[in-house]
Amino acid sequence: MDLKRTQLLLLFFAFLCARVRKLNGDSIPRCIPIERNALLGFKEGLKDPSNRLSSWVGDDCCTWEGVACDNRTRHVIKLDLRNPRPFSDANDLFLYKKWSLGGELRPSLLGLKYLNYLDLSMNNFGGIRIPEFMGSFRQLKYLNLSCANLGGLVPHQLGNLSSLQYLDLSYNYYYHFYGDIAEIDGFLIIDNAIWISRLSSLRYLNMTGVKFKEGVHWLQALNMLPSVIEIHLSDCGINTTLLSLPHVNFTSLSVLDLSFNSINSTIPGWLFNISSLEYLDLSFNIFRGIIPPAIKNLASLKTFDLSGNQFLEGKISVELGELCKLQYLGLSDINISKSLHELDKVFTGCFKNSLETLYMWNTQLGGYLPDWLGDFRKLKYLDLSGNSISGPVPASLERLAELVELYLEGNFLKGVMSEEQFANFTKLKYLDLSQNQLILNLTSDWIPPFQLYYLNIGSCKLGPRFPAWLWMQKNITDLEMSSTGISDAIPDWFWRSFSQISDLDISSNGITGSVPDLTNFINLYYFNLSSNHFEGPLPNFNSSILRLLDLSNNSFSGAIHLDIDKSMPNLEYLFLSRNNLSGEIPLSVCHLRYSTLDLSKNLLSSELPNCWNHSSFIFVIDFSNNNLSGSIPPSICSLQFLESLHLSNNNLIGELPLSLKSSTRLNTLDLGQNGFTGKIPTWIGESLLSLKILRLRSNKLVGNIPSNLSRLGALQILDLAGNNLSGTIPSSFGNFTAMKVSGEMNETILKNYTRYNEKMQVTIKGIYIEYAKLLPLVIIMDLSNNNLSGMIPEELTNLFGLVSLNLSGNHLTGEITEKIGALQQLESLDLSRNNLFGGIPSSIIDLTFLSYLNLSYNNLSGSVPIGNQLQTFIDPSIYVGNPDLCGFPLSQKCKDAKANQGLNAVGGDEQNDNTMDEEGSEMKWLYMSMELGFGVGFWIVFGPLLFHRKWREAYFQHIDQVFNVVYMALATIFTKFKVHNITT
Repeated sequence: MDLKRTQLLLLFFAFLCARVRKLNGDSIPRCIPIERNALLGFKEGLKDPSNRLSSWVGDDCCTWEGVACDNRTRHVIKLDLRNPRPFSDANDLFLYKKWSLGGELRPSLLGLKYLNYLDLSMNNFGGIRIPEFMGSFRQLKYLNLSCANLGGLVPHQLGNLSSLQYLDLSYNYYYHFYGDIAEIDGFLIIDNAIWISRLSSLRYLNMTGVKFKEGVHWLQALNMLPSVIEIHLSDCGINTTLLSLPHVNFTSLSVLDLSFNSINSTIPGWLFNISSLEYLDLSFNIFRGIIPPAIKNLASLKTFDLSGNQFLEGKISVELGELCKLQYLGLSDINISKSLHELDKVFTGCFKNSLETLYMWNTQLGGYLPDWLGDFRKLKYLDLSGNSISGPVPASLERLAELVELYLEGNFLKGVMSEEQFANFTKLKYLDLSQNQLILNLTSDWIPPFQLYYLNIGSCKLGPRFPAWLWMQKNITDLEMSSTGISDAIPDWFWRSFSQISDLDISSNGITGSVPDLTNFINLYYFNLSSNHFEGPLPNFNSSILRLLDLSNNSFSGAIHLDIDKSMPNLEYLFLSRNNLSGEIPLSVCHLRYSTLDLSKNLLSSELPNCWNHSSFIFVIDFSNNNLSGSIPPSICSLQFLESLHLSNNNLIGELPLSLKSSTRLNTLDLGQNGFTGKIPTWIGESLLSLKILRLRSNKLVGNIPSNLSRLGALQILDLAGNNLSGTIPSSFGNFTAMKVSGEMNETILKNYTRYNEKMQVTIKGIYIEYAKLLPLVIIMDLSNNNLSGMIPEELTNLFGLVSLNLSGNHLTGEITEKIGALQQLESLDLSRNNLFGGIPSSIIDLTFLSYLNLSYNNLSGSVPIGNQLQTFIDPSIYVGNPDLCGFPLSQKCKDAKANQGLNAVGGDEQNDNTMDEEGSEMKWLYMSMELGFGVGFWIVFGPLLFHRKWREAYFQHIDQVFNVVYMALATIFTKFKVHNITT
């Protein structure tokens, strides 16, 4: 019986084990069907270009990509579809688009009743709105929709997620993609923030980039979140805040980021009641006033950033230095305007024992670097760049042995830095001393104590020899040594040892020699050898990440053999100007994906390549000053993003192609000094409405000037000189909007950042001048050397911003309008070689900036006005060829006495004439008095000598004695000098 009982007991346990295996075995589905169907329904609405969800097949959804189930209940609790290739910069754009999910967010997802984690971040949903059903996941604790290209209003239903602890809606800028370029079209928007107050379990909130409308009550809503620890509201468009709160409820808050908003107030007092704060970022707002003493209440603060608040007063509370836990202090881009020594009381506080990061760039700080800087022994990151700090680098800086990054660029530091000053910087990785007047006295056998990643010593005195100590820097990836006075050849070891370099800038030196093959420099991103004396053929490259290649202003020769589409597929900027390159422009340049192509000032020949149909985002083409021939190929006009086209000073022919009409973004069109024929097309004034510069000078254009060019409201340079244009100057030319105001330096010719310095050669003041940095100030109209006739339109005097007006060498008739004086900014006026008649208007003396004037070879008559700036024009050639002109500075006197009074004559009204009469009478009496005085004085002195013989003899004897004394003195000196030369 005992055996039978034992067997029955074993059978019973076996049955129980079988039941347990069934509960955990394959007989129970590992994915609940209704949830599996919910996922498949959600997938149907998605676009999946990389087939990321290819694993979403079969019955077991718990094994699908991005899906996680509860081990016990098998319910789907987690859906993580975050893009594995996030869009962080242009390098990642291609992969980001390839791996992004898009399409719809279908409500079938509601079948996942137990979902507590949802991540759809870093995808591209094309600006669709966040669906309202997202507020129905009652068990959701984690929701991340950041960088998902969502737009529109954020639904208030999200406030129903009472279990939510983590909410991230950040960086949902709605991108529209033009090929490989992303432009922001929209944002997520919050119209009322009260729903946020219902997220009672929230601990983390990130809404960076979400735009808050006016009156959203964001602060009141946040103040009702008792458990929140981190709040990120950067770049939310917030412009107001309460200065005080009756009671601060979010007492657990540790991180608060309100940076990059437009909050315009003093620093609110409620901030200083959050004693738990460890991270406070108020940078780049419009806070004003001072940093209040109440800052000492934030005793737990480790990071404090006020950078970019330019209206904060220079006074910094001493209490700031008493934040003994402070590790990061950002005071950059604030108008402190003090000497560093005036901050002694702040920077000698207890935070000197904890501070690791001090950023005070661009704060108008002056004075010398103080000794107390050396007391910050834990300092790792120091940035004092862009200030007015002068004097030497002090020895106290040597005590900062923990420094990892040191930025002192853009100051007025001077003096010698020796090897001893770098001796303690054993941890230094980033060093920038550029744009100072420092002399680096470093011997060729110096062994640096550090291994740098980044070194910028541009404008420091380093040469003339190439620094041999660089050979020891094995980790350097970013090296900038422009304008350092090096006039040496680059040693071979440099090219062998620095093949890992990413950024290299040794421009504006006197470096000689050739550049070897660089195909092993696969990490090159930025390569600038411009303005040196390199020669030989262009080097070969093989870098898929190379963005900028600048070899301009050297002596490179030979053909352009760069295989851009294969060896440099991501090149954005190609600068090869001012070399001796010859041959054809290779077809590979058409494969530049975007930005700038400058091959100007070379010896390139043949025709322009006709391969631009598949080029995407080229903004600038400069092929000027070569030997190119043929016509403009139609495909070059297919570049819809083209802003600047320079083809001047070549041998191009034909009519201006109609296809150019489609280049509606053109700001600069320079086709001067070629052989273009035909008429100026009217479509320029109809389609190219963004033009700021139109230069067609020195071609063979004929016909009338289209009057609709005046529709080019942005035009500031119009140069049609040296053609065969006929007809009259359109009176509508007085309507050029941009010519009615003065140019401004803060304006730019090009809209996009292209690293290309837009430049233009114009004729002003009778000479060719090339403008670059000052080009936004240049407002010019040049219609000279054509066959224009008729009168000068009086409407041109509406162009108050004109700096130069040149209408010379035409057949213009009529009088010069009296309103010419309205052109107050005019510096150069040339109306020579026309058929103008009548008098020179007296208002011309109102042109007080005028420094060049040419009215020669017309039929002008009457007197030349004199006054103000016109008094300085003493060269009569500016009036030559006008036989009926008279008065200063001409030799021909006017019959009217008032016109002959030289520099004392001023044209004007009757009052001026009366004044001139009075002054003329006074001058006559003055001259008569001078003559009478001279006569009386002459006879008083010489009369007695003439009639009294003894006086006459005594006078000449005295003259003889003086002559003898002087002669003997000179003879003695000469003799001594001669003897001295003989003896030596």
